[in-house]
Amino acid sequence: MIKKIRIPKSSSPDFVFLGFLIVIIIFGLVILTSASSDLAKTETGDSMYFLKHQITNGLSVGIIGFLIGYFLYYRVWEKISIPLLVLGIILLCLVFTPLVDVQKGGARWVDFKVFKFQPGEFIKLAFLVYLSAWVGKNQERSKSFISGFIPFSLLVGAVMILLILQPATSTAALVFFSSLITYFIAGAKPKFFIGMILIGVVSLGVLIFGVKNESGENYRLKRVTTFLHPESDPLGKGWHINQALNAIGSGGVFGVGFGKSTSKLHFLPEPIGDSIFAVIAEELGFIGAIGFLIFFLAFLWRGFRIATRAPDSFGKYLVVGFMSILGLQTFVNIAAISGVIPLTGVPLPFVSYGGTALAVFLTMAGIIANVSKYKR
Repeated sequence: MIKKIRIPKSSSPDFVFLGFLIVIIIFGLVILTSASSDLAKTETGDSMYFLKHQITNGLSVGIIGFLIGYFLYYRVWEKISIPLLVLGIILLCLVFTPLVDVQKGGARWVDFKVFKFQPGEFIKLAFLVYLSAWVGKNQERSKSFISGFIPFSLLVGAVMILLILQPATSTAALVFFSSLITYFIAGAKPKFFIGMILIGVVSLGVLIFGVKNESGENYRLKRVTTFLHPESDPLGKGWHINQALNAIGSGGVFGVGFGKSTSKLHFLPEPIGDSIFAVIAEELGFIGAIGFLIFFLAFLWRGFRIATRAPDSFGKYLVVGFMSILGLQTFVNIAAISGVIPLTGVPLPFVSYGGTALAVFLTMAGIIANVSKYKR
């Protein structure tokens, strides 16, 4: 029987965090307008198609998710963490059914006819909620090998396998590392942390060098090879990273001007998705790109500050988990498109085109804002 939750008196939310969030969302919509207009005009005849789709399928749903997260007392998420995780796993399993909609070589979308949905985005929220509840109930369990490390490893491993089979290796890595940060903050011993890192590195190595897709292609190894030697795939991944770097470089210090990117027209792959940071750098220049990074770092700092002032362990771990995955995904996207790490196919949070991702991240932001109302 679920005990009734006593809701304490709340205060005002962290308005600085909310201010950062609103500015980032508006900035994302403005940049998406520029990055998508020509592509939308060519493909659909409506230059505002992708912006409209982002607003109706992403922002509108995300606002609902944000409001639920903001007004629903955050401890309720702790009570529903198990069914939420079960739902997330069921949704992940649906990609292996006839409902799947294969796009870009991956079975990551579930087509419910009325709308399409990416379970991999939802599991980010569901798994971190469950993990925060699990370690929050008994912090000593995090320090135990038998009752802490082994169950954590098995559960993370099960979710990772479902994601990798799609394949969604980048999403699996993001969930893995954000979960590991949350687990470590909860008191896991350093040797457990190092052990999980080693397991993750070995598993990634096996995936890169030993696992092929259904067509017999080892696309992960190809990405690494292309990263090291772009000339080995000049019309594929090598083309992608070269065009992204050209776009970033052509922006110079102050950029070519909003809406004036030439790379997005014919040369830059995925200008509204994975490569949107290259459009930012080309149109707004080094100053604009660095300004965006500084602003996003301030947003992350404010979120982690909320975690340090959370009234209980569950709230603290929940915010740490959410802000970790936001920070990690932002780093991976920008690092990949800047040639620092191999291309991954990870969108830029709150900016890249993608309704499910925007809705999930806004829901996370709403929950974080709710935690900020109950300061220690």
